[in-house]
Amino acid sequence: MSKVKIFLEERDMPRAWYNIQADMPNLPQPPLHPGTKKPVGPDDLSPIFPMGLIQQEVTTERWIEIPDEVMEIYKIWRPSPLYRARRLEKALDTPAKIYYKYEGVSPAGSHKLNTSVPQVYYNKVEGIKRIATETGAGQWGVALSQACNFFGLECTVYMVKVSYHQKPYRRTMMETFGAEVFASPSEQTSTGRQILKEDPESLGSLGMAISEAVEDAAGRDDTNYALGSVLNHVILHQTVIGLEAKKQLEMVDLYPDVVIACCGGGSNFGGAAFPFAYDKIKKGSKVRLLAVEPSACPTLTRGHFGYDFGDVAGFTPLLWMYTLGKDFMPPGIHAGGLRYHGDSPLVSQIVHDGIAEARAYGQTAVFQSAILFAKTEGTIPAPESSHAIHGAVEEALAAREAGEARTILFNLSGHGLLDLPSYETYLDKKLVDYPLPEESLKKALANLPQI
Repeated sequence: MSKVKIFLEERDMPRAWYNIQADMPNLPQPPLHPGTKKPVGPDDLSPIFPMGLIQQEVTTERWIEIPDEVMEIYKIWRPSPLYRARRLEKALDTPAKIYYKYEGVSPAGSHKLNTSVPQVYYNKVEGIKRIATETGAGQWGVALSQACNFFGLECTVYMVKVSYHQKPYRRTMMETFGAEVFASPSEQTSTGRQILKEDPESLGSLGMAISEAVEDAAGRDDTNYALGSVLNHVILHQTVIGLEAKKQLEMVDLYPDVVIACCGGGSNFGGAAFPFAYDKIKKGSKVRLLAVEPSACPTLTRGHFGYDFGDVAGFTPLLWMYTLGKDFMPPGIHAGGLRYHGDSPLVSQIVHDGIAEARAYGQTAVFQSAILFAKTEGTIPAPESSHAIHGAVEEALAAREAGEARTILFNLSGHGLLDLPSYETYLDKKLVDYPLPEESLKKALANLPQI
C-alpha cells in the first residue's frame, strides 16, 4: 500500500501570513507591564523586540505580507508535503482518513524555522547584531541559530538543563551554526545564579531560560530577544502550515473533520489550526480543533485562565493566558518543548471560548503511538509531535467504534532523529508517567499575580 503524497508547487506558497486577531470574537486582554501593571505599549517592548515584530504583535489586519527576503529562504523547504497515512489507517482498522503535514523537512528538522527566519530578518533590518533566546528540547535553538547564520547575526541560546543533557546533538547543531549555548539555569545571568544558589540541582524550565535570555537581551544595546512560541507574531508566522494544508486537501476534494497538533506554548497548534479556525468563526465550519498537551504539564486542561508572567523572574509582561503558575516546575518529561507553564494568549482565548478544545496524555501512551507511527509510516517523530499522533490515533479509534468515515489532519511538526535517547528509555521500559497531583497544582497557582 503506497503512501499518498500531496505536494504544492513553489508558486502555490502562501504570500501572506494569516492573523486570527482580525476575526476572533473576543481578543485576549492586553499584556500588562510587569512594574506598573498597565497595558504595555511599543516603547515598553522596543528594548528587546524590533518594531516590525511589535507591530505584528498588536495588529488586527487579517493578512500580513511575507517579505521577499523571507520568501526566498522559505523556498529551501517550503511548501512542505502533506501525506496520507494509509498504513497507519490499516493498522488501526479505521474507516477514517488520516493526513499529516510534515514540517520535519526543514533544515532545522521542525516547524520552528517558519518563525525564526522572519524574526531574525526584522531584527537585521533594524540593525541588531545579536539575538538571545531560550530553548526547551532544542528545536527552537537550532532554528534560530540557523536563521542567525543566514542573516549574519550572533546567537546565544539558554537551553533548559534537562534537555541540554538529554538532547546533546541539538546543542551540537546550534554550535555548528555558530551559536553560543548555555545550560539553564546558568552562571551567565543574575537570574541563573540566584536559581542555582537556591537549588544547585535544578533541571531548569522554559520559564527560567526565558528569564535568562530576556535579562541578557535587556543588558546590551546590540542585542534583542527572540521567542519561539507563545507570542502573537510567532503564531502568525506559523500559519503557513495550515494555509498550505488547506490548499493541499482541496486538491483531493477533502476538508478535515478534526485538526490536531501538540501544544506547549502554542505556535505548533496555532500554525496548523488558525487558518481552519477562520472557517469556523467566519463560515460556520464544524471542524474540530484539538490541542494535545502532556498530562505532566496540563496548561490548557487544568490551568488557571488569567494574568501571569511568562517567565520565572517576572521580567516579561503579564500575559492573559492559561497558566500553571510561573513557579511551576514541570517534571523532566522527554517532550522538552512542551514543558511550559503558560500558553499563547491567542490559543488560550479560543480554547476558553470553545472554538478549540484540549486534551492531555501521559508520555508512555504517546510514545506507544509514536512507535506505531514509526513502524507503519517509516518516520520517527519528535516526542512533542507524537502527542498529535496519539490524538490522531485516538480519533481514528473513535471513528472505528462509531463507524464514521472521518477525515483527520494532524501536524507532524518535526522528526525525532535527535531524540533517540528518549526512544531508548521507552524501549528499555524505563519511561514513566508524571500525572500532576492536585496538591502540586494548587501550590503552583498559589502565587499568581494579583491584578
